[in-house]
Amino acid sequence: MTDLDARVDPLHAPLLRRAVPALLGYAAVRALGLVVLAVWSAARGKSAYTLLTARWDALWYTRVAELGYGYEVRLPNGDVHSNLAFFPLLPWLERLGHAALPLSYADAGFVVSLLASLAAACGIFAVAERVYGQRAGVCAVLLWAVLPVGIVQSMAYSESLFTALAAWSLYALLTGRWITAGTLAGLAGLTRPVGAAVVAAVWVAGVISFVRERSVMRTPGAYDNEHAPAHTSGVSGVTHAPARTPGTHTTSRNPRTSELTVVTHASGTPHAPLWRRVLGMVISPLGAAGYVLWVGQRTGKGVFGYLDVQAGWRNGFDGGYAFARFVADKFTSFPTAFAGAGLIIGVALLLWLYATGVRRRQPVGLLVYTGVVLALALCASSYFGSKPRLLMPAFPVLLPLACALARLRTSRSALVTTGLALATAVYGAFWLNGSGPP
Repeated sequence: MTDLDARVDPLHAPLLRRAVPALLGYAAVRALGLVVLAVWSAARGKSAYTLLTARWDALWYTRVAELGYGYEVRLPNGDVHSNLAFFPLLPWLERLGHAALPLSYADAGFVVSLLASLAAACGIFAVAERVYGQRAGVCAVLLWAVLPVGIVQSMAYSESLFTALAAWSLYALLTGRWITAGTLAGLAGLTRPVGAAVVAAVWVAGVISFVRERSVMRTPGAYDNEHAPAHTSGVSGVTHAPARTPGTHTTSRNPRTSELTVVTHASGTPHAPLWRRVLGMVISPLGAAGYVLWVGQRTGKGVFGYLDVQAGWRNGFDGGYAFARFVADKFTSFPTAFAGAGLIIGVALLLWLYATGVRRRQPVGLLVYTGVVLALALCASSYFGSKPRLLMPAFPVLLPLACALARLRTSRSALVTTGLALATAVYGAFWLNGSGPP
């Protein structure tokens, strides 16, 4: 490659510099949402900052940060809401922010959420760019920003923190940094129960790498990576040459959009020494397993202690039966039937987008992670109003839409994104000033 090519090729610029357009767009969308929320809340005599930092789950997190675990509320119907249901990483960071800076625990939670949301946006860009190119990476970040419940990304909740850890763990997996992927998966497991999705991605990718490695070793005349056949990325049917060296990538330019696309191995994960893969896999479940076992020891109920804690909140996994009944009940009257139809369309869209990712042969780590997040969110018996925000970390499901948006002219994609941002800002203000997230 010539010096001129190196200057022109954006993939030779540092990742953070390439992510600047995505981060600026993300910050603009979130700023718009906060401004609309502030105006809407002031008109109703409420504090937007209180809505973001001192209601619902945010109160439980700050209570853990300030007083530790052991607090519970017993409801008249016999349910027991224990703060052991809330994983510890966010409260630890709130306590650290309170100790290091002149911030209250709620203030620290808000700062952590803002920083984590930017880290999540950068991680989503890194993953999407790695698979589909820079333009698709920018579009993926903007689509994640304009989700209907995107205002949660600015709340003192754990969604932004978890998404940041998950996205960067997946990116580390895509780039063959197994120890980093495992470490971030372990931290994600200390953030939310859905951390199991990141662990599953690391383990499945690891097992597949072992199987393929043994298959190549046993197959006479099996080609190495340099002589492997080309494959198609899924963006406008562009065909790429294979990566030349383990742990590296090559690029190809789309003749229609001039978009550069990164090429990884067919498995989506570059090769790495065996011991690094094994160590990454071993590290990945330690966070979630450690907390669950600690809760079991504290409650005296062993490995099932955390499940009992969740049962006190009426959270469980029933394969989607309770959610199906909830949707079916919407069709018992005419006005609510529209809501039922909307729920069915929404779920069908999610499944179609996931199937599209499968057809386009997204890296196995992304598919496993997204599949587990969708399954845990849609098949849980938890409060149904929380499902939209539980689905928020499933950002890879947006990649087919990001590719479609990237194929539009810049003016058209900007118009679409601006319209969605305005709608999201209004809906977020309406939502938080109403029932809000549980």
